[in-house]
Amino acid sequence: MAINLRRTGQAHANGVKILCYGQSGAGKTTLIKTLPDVVVLSAEGGLLSIQDADLPYLEITSMQDLQEAYSWVMESDYKSVALDSISEIAEVCLSHEKKVNKDPRAAYGSMQEQMADIIRTFRDIPGRHVLMTAKLEKTQDEMGRVLYSPSMPGNKTGQALPYFFDEVLALRVEKTPEGNTERALMCDSDGLWLAKDRSGKLGTWEAPDLGAIISKIGGAA
Repeated sequence: MAINLRRTGQAHANGVKILCYGQSGAGKTTLIKTLPDVVVLSAEGGLLSIQDADLPYLEITSMQDLQEAYSWVMESDYKSVALDSISEIAEVCLSHEKKVNKDPRAAYGSMQEQMADIIRTFRDIPGRHVLMTAKLEKTQDEMGRVLYSPSMPGNKTGQALPYFFDEVLALRVEKTPEGNTERALMCDSDGLWLAKDRSGKLGTWEAPDLGAIISKIGGAA
């Protein structure tokens, strides 16, 4: 086997891979237009919030659509790829599996395996920044605290999702004491909201601008 020795300082030369989750209406789709030179793979159909940006997009309604989109993206020159949302793509995958599997447990198991492959495949697209958005899930721990994390169909799929990414950002929408609405990206967990930044270059809170975050991390597509 040929040895290909690399250096960790060049890790982000392959692009920054981001998972961003938040509640409905938080502005996850709007966040996409802050990515440099992006093409959108849309499984949700709700693109009105970025209509003014006139971004190129491919509609994903089936697993075949996703496979064809991947092949097309690999041949394209876009610097960034956004999957909006990975939660909805998992639902498309699960719907397909339920049609071919009469046993619901088998359908969920097959979906979990396929989604792991899909996430790795798109995450590892060379030389591109990759954003995957996800819906918000609320759970309660044994102490009665409400915990917030990315949502996916199937508990195992949702629990595994954050491990695929170096950057897991929670898009938070909060009211100021004056009653104004503010949006910010949470980059470090507080024990209730799941978030992480393996680059170590982001603050606990960052402005909702992925281009600026990529520059701060030092990622180059």
